[in-house]
Amino acid sequence: MLFLGVPARDSTLPVMILPMPQIKGPAIFLAQFMGDQAPFNSLPAITKWAKSLGYKGVQLPSWDSRIMDLAKAAESKSYCDDLKGKTNGLAITELASHLQGQLVASHPAFDTMFDVFAPASLRGDPAARAEWATAQMKLVIKASRNLGLPVSPSFTGALLWPFIYPWPQRPAGLVEEGFAELARRWKPILDTAEEYGVDLAYELHPGEDVYDGATFERFVEACGGSKRVNINYDPSHFVLQCLDYVGFIDLYGNRIKAFHVKDAEFRPSAKAGVYGGYLGWKERPGRFRSLGDGQVDFKQVFTRLTAVGYSSWAVLEWECCYKDAAQGAAEGAPFIAQHLIDVPKKAFDDFAGAGSDTARNRQILGLSAVAAAPAPEKKKKRSRRAW
Repeated sequence: MLFLGVPARDSTLPVMILPMPQIKGPAIFLAQFMGDQAPFNSLPAITKWAKSLGYKGVQLPSWDSRIMDLAKAAESKSYCDDLKGKTNGLAITELASHLQGQLVASHPAFDTMFDVFAPASLRGDPAARAEWATAQMKLVIKASRNLGLPVSPSFTGALLWPFIYPWPQRPAGLVEEGFAELARRWKPILDTAEEYGVDLAYELHPGEDVYDGATFERFVEACGGSKRVNINYDPSHFVLQCLDYVGFIDLYGNRIKAFHVKDAEFRPSAKAGVYGGYLGWKERPGRFRSLGDGQVDFKQVFTRLTAVGYSSWAVLEWECCYKDAAQGAAEGAPFIAQHLIDVPKKAFDDFAGAGSDTARNRQILGLSAVAAAPAPEKKKKRSRRAW
C-alpha cells in the first residue's frame, strides 16, 4: 500500500503557482487546564484566560461537563450557537473525543484503569462501556456538525497493545483479527461521520493500536479505505518512537486534518531507551516537554504542513514534567505565533520569469524548430493509493 502526501506533478502540464493555504492559530487544547477553581471551571472564564495569553482558538474536551453538555450540543444547533457566544470571541477549533474513542476498544488488561473514563454505573461492564463510548462518539460527530466543525481528534482504542513486542511469538492471524475487530467497532461511528460530513482525526499514540504510519495504514485498509479515517498530527509521540516525524508529513499529508503542537525529547542512556524502564516521567529517556524545551524541529514541521496544504488549526497540547502549566500556556501562544508562516502571494523569482514559448525553449536547448511531436500513447494506469 502506497501513501502519498503530495501527488506527483505531470511534467507535460504547464507550471502554475497555486496559493498555499494558511495554518490558523495559535489555539490551545483545554483538557490539561480544566479544574474546579476559577478561571478554569467554566467556558467563559477559561476562554477569557486563554484570550489574555494571546490564543485565538480553543479545542474543547467534549467529555468535560464543566464547559459543555455534549448531548444538548448534538441535539440543538441553537445550544451550539449559545456555546460559541461564551468563548470571548475565540473560535472553537474542534471537539476532542480522545477519552470516548479510547473506550470503543479496550483489552481486558486495561479494564480497571480505563473504567474511570466511563460513568460510574458502567464500571466493571466492558461491553456496556464500549456501547456507551460508541454512542458518545456519535454525539460528538453530531455536535461537531452543529458547531460547523469538520473534524474531531480522537483515539482508536486498543486490543493488540499487550502484544506489541513479538514475544511470546504472536500466533498467525492475531494482528489481522485485531485490526478487523477494531474496524468492526468503528464502522457504525464512521458511518455516522460520513452521514454528517465530519472527519475523525486519530492521534497516533502509543497505547493505541494505531500509533505510527504502518498501523495507520493497517487501520485504513481494515476500514475499507474510508476517507473519514484521518490523523491528528502530534510530533511528540514520534520523537519518543525515533520515527521520522518530518518525513511523515510528506507521506501522509492528505490525511492530516488536525495538529497538536507538542514538544518532546528522547535522551537514551546506558540504563534505558525507548521502552523507558518503568521509570517516572522525569527519569525516563523519553519525555514530553513545554514548547521549545524539547527536540522537535517545529520550523520544519510548520514548513512541511504548509507545503502539503494543511490549513486548519495549530493547537497547543501542553504536557511537561518539569515546567508549570501556567508558564507553559503563557509561552505557548507566542511560540506558535512565531512559527506560523505567511504564505507567499507570488513566487520569489517572479521578477526573472518569462512566459512559455516552445520555439524559444527549443532554441535555448540548442534544438532546431520541428513540428509538434505526436501525442504519446496512453499507458495503462498503475494502481496506487494516493493520499
